[in-house]
Amino acid sequence: MQVKQLSIFLENKQGRFTEVARILGEADINMTAFSVADNSDFGILRLIVSEPERAFELLKEQKFGVTLTEVVCLYCPNTPGSLAKALDILNSEKVFIEYMYAFSMGESAYVIIRAANMEECVKAFQKHKLELIAADDLYRL
Repeated sequence: MQVKQLSIFLENKQGRFTEVARILGEADINMTAFSVADNSDFGILRLIVSEPERAFELLKEQKFGVTLTEVVCLYCPNTPGSLAKALDILNSEKVFIEYMYAFSMGESAYVIIRAANMEECVKAFQKHKLELIAADDLYRL
């Protein structure tokens, strides 16, 4: 139950994120979630979009450095301690998290997780009966 994520390398200069948003918007591709990590020279924009393969091709055509990776989307109640319980499960199952980001809407929170071993991550959540969100459901949020 994995979701495709775009990772886009952007020069740290004004307008680069705007250019990505414009390209996707003009193609009628919706951004569901995103995260930006940067340093002084470049940034990494991670995106969950409605049509990841098409977005990948469009951005490649425009000469962006872009990759598709697999992540999971965990449903988590938007209450104190819920995320800690989920992370305790991964820790107890020896699943290493490379990075994660989250967004919430009302009483629901969604955590995007990239683990060193994605298969083990999914198995750990399923073993403990935590809810993973399918790609099609995520794009409709």
